Amino acid sequence: MALTPFHVALQVRDIQEARRFYGGVLGCTEGRSSTQWVDFDMYGHQFVCHLNPQLGRHGRIASHFNSVDGHGVPVPHCGVVLEPAAWSELATRLKRHEVEWVTEPYTRFGNTPGEQSTLFILDPSGNALEFKSFRNIAEQLFAK
Repeated sequence: MALTPFHVALQVRDIQEARRFYGGVLGCTEGRSSTQWVDFDMYGHQFVCHLNPQLGRHGRIASHFNSVDGHGVPVPHCGVVLEPAAWSELATRLKRHEVEWVTEPYTRFGNTPGEQSTLFILDPSGNALEFKSFRNIAEQLFAK
């Protein structure tokens, strides 16, 4: 079965700030929008930022952290599994911008079926995003 686009919606404190981050920093193309939400094309997936005025201009989403391979992984988080070249390109792009790193790019679970390149960042509202890659996504994504 062919994969179809995933839909993710999360809350942000400021729509213009979200546009600058998701469009300018991550390079996502903007789709439909209103004063309350904006759609982005995140590697072919529908990623929607909804305004939550209760966060206030300086409010942030709180995360819990679980230890995975010796690093704190923010929960909740969402993201995209990318082909290696696209992941490397994104990692390089993010290093050129001032982003809030949770975990800088590295390879985890080395020499195991789950070996993967990963990075975690926070958007300006505190939403945690993970971007990861496998040498062979089809074989490794769910390998035990």
